[in-house]
Amino acid sequence: MGSQSFFRALVVVVVLAATACGRTAVRASEKEFLADQVMMFANDPHETSSDDHIMSNREGAAGGHGAGGGGCGCN
Repeated sequence: MGSQSFFRALVVVVVLAATACGRTAVRASEKEFLADQVMMFANDPHETSSDDHIMSNREGAAGGHGAGGGGCGCN
């Protein structure tokens, strides 16, 4: 009986941990903080431009760094 109660307790802990994960939606008033300049990975435009130049010359790859519009054809 000891291992069965341990297994049940383990299942309860796993279920509680899985349901306790962040499932809250971001309010409209909080979205301004997520779009802050600090939240960007590459915040130096000169370094980003240099990296893009190097990648286009070395790899022959260009673009793919942002979204031009949605799939509705209204860009």
